[in-house]
Amino acid sequence: MVGVIGSSAGWMPILAAGGILFAGSVTVQAADLGGDCCADLEERIADLEATTVRKGSRNVSLTVYGKVNQAVMFWDDGQEENAYVVTNDASRTRFGFKGKAKISDDWSAYFKIEIGIRTANSKRSNQFDPIGGEKGALDTRHAEWGLESKTWGKFGVGLQKNITKDITKANLAGTGDVGKYSDAEDYGGGFFLVAKGSPASPDGLQWRRLIARTGSAPGEGDRIDSVTYYTPEWHGFKIGAAWGGDDAGAIGALYENKFGTIEVEAGIAYMQNTSNIDTADFHGCPSNDPTIFGNDADCQGVGGSISILDTHSGLYANFGAGQMWDDNIRFNPIFVGTGVDNTYKFWAAETGIQQQWHPLGKTTIFGQYYKYWGGGITQEVEPNADDPINPFVNEASIFSSEVRYWGAGVMQKIDAAEMKLYGLYRNYDFDLTLIDNTTGVVAASNPLENFQVLMTGAVIYF
Repeated sequence: MVGVIGSSAGWMPILAAGGILFAGSVTVQAADLGGDCCADLEERIADLEATTVRKGSRNVSLTVYGKVNQAVMFWDDGQEENAYVVTNDASRTRFGFKGKAKISDDWSAYFKIEIGIRTANSKRSNQFDPIGGEKGALDTRHAEWGLESKTWGKFGVGLQKNITKDITKANLAGTGDVGKYSDAEDYGGGFFLVAKGSPASPDGLQWRRLIARTGSAPGEGDRIDSVTYYTPEWHGFKIGAAWGGDDAGAIGALYENKFGTIEVEAGIAYMQNTSNIDTADFHGCPSNDPTIFGNDADCQGVGGSISILDTHSGLYANFGAGQMWDDNIRFNPIFVGTGVDNTYKFWAAETGIQQQWHPLGKTTIFGQYYKYWGGGITQEVEPNADDPINPFVNEASIFSSEVRYWGAGVMQKIDAAEMKLYGLYRNYDFDLTLIDNTTGVVAASNPLENFQVLMTGAVIYF
């Protein structure tokens, strides 16, 4: 039976016959052209090469890389439950360009440009804003160049990771893409604290503000515009130093080694910031606007971590801790004469097992615990008078706070796709003491609900 001409089955013989005739026609024409065909082909290739995007310099290598890390975040603030699709800010979606050029047998030059992407921010989303700011926001993570020498070490200039970045997050198991054990805020830190029996307030206090103002673990650094230096490795040790902007600096040491089946990774760093510009902000050690309290920033911190992995059994453990001192708190009129604590501390741990139980790749099952406690916050993050967590009739400020969480997760690698599937649950609880901005009275906040979050998603590398 002849197929209907409008059907795909009817068109198949006609297309096949047309393809054969077209191929034959091309073959005949090519044969008729004789020697001119090659010249014409070379000319066309030259035209295509001229319009193709290529490296600007043949002397410098170029690598395009990145990752996509998107997830579904289920949350429960004690009064409401919901779910958002977010970028997991533990290791957010990004793309970058990096390259290197050999100068001599000992020296080479390098560069790196990296852009972060957040379609929705797991760290800033809240009960009233599932996006957590501007949708699809881009931010510059790296813009740096440097020189490397086998003899003299590595020098870098620009927006870059320095010795303090990730110093509290040593992790040989690779679960940092899922949720860094030393970072509490990445999992719903933008959500507002909820008083028991009351719904969240859109003018409330985000719980990440309880952690040394920034939400970053005390002693942990950031990428900053800086000049950095790292020594060559010596028996697993490497020393690093950084200077940024107006008198912000850091120094520290890193260590990596293997003893039979035991792998060890560790680091410790000290930072100091007397800078008044944001570009020199060491994250947990903040810069300061001198017009607020009439003085320069005066902050210092120390942080460190260690990770140990037995490659035979798959058992591993991570531990991180840090402390920060912000001496500017004594200049805040709200805290003068109150005996407020100017220190901020944390410790965190993760332990688990990582084994290849099936051909897809290694499976990691792990648990986490985190505790932060600290004194007053100098920046303007006070709860408003109408916030249900506030026991006063006036605006209040944070006099002291504690944040704790415990969590459990699973991560499954898929080696063939350079992919990790994951799920991680965390349960947060908080203690908060406030000071009345008008009267100076200190009291505990109204009782607070726990915050629960489950993040499940995947990260894929390219």
